[in-house]
Amino acid sequence: MSKSTERTHPKNLVGFPQPIPRFAINDLVVPDAVPEDEREWVPQAPNVWFRPLILNVTQGYFVNVLRVRKSGVLSRHRHDGPVHAHVLKGRWYYLEHDWTAIEGSYAHEIPGEIHTLYVPEDVSEMMTLFHVTGAYTYLDEEGRPVGYEDVFTKLEAAVKHYEAVGLGTDYVRRFIR
Repeated sequence: MSKSTERTHPKNLVGFPQPIPRFAINDLVVPDAVPEDEREWVPQAPNVWFRPLILNVTQGYFVNVLRVRKSGVLSRHRHDGPVHAHVLKGRWYYLEHDWTAIEGSYAHEIPGEIHTLYVPEDVSEMMTLFHVTGAYTYLDEEGRPVGYEDVFTKLEAAVKHYEAVGLGTDYVRRFIR
C-alpha cells in the first residue's frame, strides 16, 4: 500500500502512527449489544433468547448475550472448552456449585465440567454475556447427550431467525469473523 492509503491505528504513546497489519480485517464493534429491536434477539427456547456479538468460525467460539425470562432449570450441559460469563442483569447459579452469579459478577468455567443452570423464581429477567469456546453438549437427567451447540449451530439459528423477521440472511454477516 502507498503511504496515502495505508490504514493506521491512532498514534502510539510517543506520537507515531502504528500501521494496521496489511491483511488484518476490520474491528468488530456492536454499539447496541443489548438491542431494543426485539428482532435482533434470536429465540433459543421458550422465554430464552441470545444476541450474537461475535460468531468466530475460524477459532470456534462465540460471544453472545443470553436473555432469560423464566425461572427454573435452563439446561444441563457439558463444556468442551472454557466459558467466560459476565452477568449484566439478574442472577443464576448451577445446581452443582455453591456460588451464585449475581449482577456485575464474572465467572470462568473450566472445560469438561457438567452443570445445570438455574434461574431463581424471583428473577424476572436474566442477561449474561457468555464467551463460549468450543461446544456445549446438552445432557438429560441420566447424563446422556440430547443435543449440542457450537458457533455453527448459533450461526444457523441466527440466519434462520433474521430471515424470518425480515432482517435478511446477510444481517448475521456483521457478527462473523
